[in-house]
Amino acid sequence: MQTEWIHAMGTTIRLSIRHTSATALLTEAKKRIHDWEQRFSANRADSDLMQINQQAGKQPIQVESELFNLIEHGYHVTISSQLKMNILIGPLVKLWRIGFNDARQPSSSEIATALKRINPKDLQLNPQKQTVYLQQPGMELDLGAIAKGYFADELKAFFMSQGVKTGIIDFGGNVVTIGTPLKAKYWHVGIQHPFETRGTPIETLRVVHQAVVTSGIYERCFTSGDSVYHHILDAQTGYPVENDIASVTIVSDHALDGEIWTTICCFGYAAQNIALLEQLDGIEGVIVRKDGEVLATQKVNRLPKN
Repeated sequence: MQTEWIHAMGTTIRLSIRHTSATALLTEAKKRIHDWEQRFSANRADSDLMQINQQAGKQPIQVESELFNLIEHGYHVTISSQLKMNILIGPLVKLWRIGFNDARQPSSSEIATALKRINPKDLQLNPQKQTVYLQQPGMELDLGAIAKGYFADELKAFFMSQGVKTGIIDFGGNVVTIGTPLKAKYWHVGIQHPFETRGTPIETLRVVHQAVVTSGIYERCFTSGDSVYHHILDAQTGYPVENDIASVTIVSDHALDGEIWTTICCFGYAAQNIALLEQLDGIEGVIVRKDGEVLATQKVNRLPKN
């Protein structure tokens, strides 16, 4: 296996593949990642996505089809999930700044203002002209909840089209596997223990040619007074979601689906979400509650513990 480490999109990306032309394929993959970052980033003033945000309340912006299609997909998920996943959450994210050194608890009036800027009804998409228009000033698109999953799926498709049969794509914890390891039946993918040091798994999954995506309240948080605030924000209230869930892991054929369902299942309660996931074909899940209990769908393949 040949490995390439790439620092992009606010995380460390690891690409490992087995192929006679691995060096050339990894070079091309690295180029694609930096190209996506240039076009899709919400943190670069010159990205295509930010061109849309900068023209909020002013005019529609025409974009290339790949970006338009991802925005359109995110919009439909935003509506169908009843805003649990909301690609317009940008103003709220930037208000709290959770994960950055200047994170703070906003005032109720600031939150009220931000909530007026995250309504998907104010996002206007024109498929014929491939234009995107944020109708209210101060609105912002943020594709962070789905972009990494989309990129990982695209890289997997690219590698497979070139004949790669064994590989792993790791977007900072968003893991996509190709085939199986050479001398094993499964890839072993650990689920981070929410209450232990980084690298300590609470469960280890056995997967074949699938994606494993995890989201948890431990990833980015800050303390203010006696309260701890995490980065999973509720688009209905403007505050971090409150429930019994510490982390959600989804196993699926596509990382994009994993990204969507980890976000959706961070809302509600653990037992409810496991029951929901049991009804979905090709989607399995593991949810760790705040009390440390682990709940899982029936078909999740977990490595037996000693």
